[in-house]
Amino acid sequence: MARVTINDVARASGTSKKTVSRVLNNEPNVRDAVRDRVHAAVAALNYRPLTSARSLAANRSFLIGLLYDNLSPSYIMEVQAGVLEACEAAQYSMMVQPLASTAPDFVERVESILSRHQPDGLILTPPITDHPQLLDYLRESGLPFASIAPRQPKGCIGVMVPEREAAAAMVEHLASLGHRRIAHIIGDPKHGAGVWRLAGYRDGLKRAGLKENPAYMVQGRFSFESGVAAARQLFALKSRPTAIFAADDDMAVGAIWAAAEAGVSVPGDISICGFDDTTIATQVWPPLTTVHQPVREMGKRATEELLLRVKGKGEASMVELCYEMRMRASTAPAP
Repeated sequence: MARVTINDVARASGTSKKTVSRVLNNEPNVRDAVRDRVHAAVAALNYRPLTSARSLAANRSFLIGLLYDNLSPSYIMEVQAGVLEACEAAQYSMMVQPLASTAPDFVERVESILSRHQPDGLILTPPITDHPQLLDYLRESGLPFASIAPRQPKGCIGVMVPEREAAAAMVEHLASLGHRRIAHIIGDPKHGAGVWRLAGYRDGLKRAGLKENPAYMVQGRFSFESGVAAARQLFALKSRPTAIFAADDDMAVGAIWAAAEAGVSVPGDISICGFDDTTIATQVWPPLTTVHQPVREMGKRATEELLLRVKGKGEASMVELCYEMRMRASTAPAP
């Protein structure tokens, strides 16, 4: 059976090859009636454009790269789902590349990836989104990129959430339940999120009239294992906290695991809450109270802003999305 071509679509829709191409590339200034005829012909003929032909004609690869160095698999999976949704809507492909941003040859590795695959743009996730040498290289090269939750959003395009405000709100919620000994498992200091959520924890204590206790502030790394280790340290204190706010869900789930190991009841003896509301938050028992950060939507919106920049058909910006508090069974009034 002969392959359906763009010429077949043009004939079936009563338009030109150029018009079909403009419709398939979502270009403006095409009448709705014409656009509808082209889409109907594409569906009727089951037309699938060759990526290589599109790339040659438009001088683009129609490929978006997603770079990450993040120990939270649930967070990255949500970001990927959002990026893929936006790419598919724009008939782009997605390339996912894990990298060690602390490696001495990190920027050289990114250069090699770009040389091999030639994406039209990049989505950067924390902590890569704040890597100064990479940012300098990308700006010098002129390759468009969008940042998710950058520490310095000025001059960037992408998406962010008011994380400091959200963290403060969670601590205030714990205080409203009567908790006075509230601990924090700190996120990776290389991440903007780790810095913002720690600042929000301190804001929340101050608003609740509570003093900081250095013993209640334990370093984590945005990983389940670091949450277990941090919670064990907190449980060993003579004056154990009655609540733990972990800077992400993976560390909070690690704290719940450590509580079970130590025979500490959640939420009877200690309340535990997290941040992000990734899928693990509702898979653990008890279900996790957390800040809902729309991670999938963030991946999608960052990609949409990037595509505006890539196509040069709109003003790309740094979008701020809202958070929500998700109250579940892992928190309760102080014992």
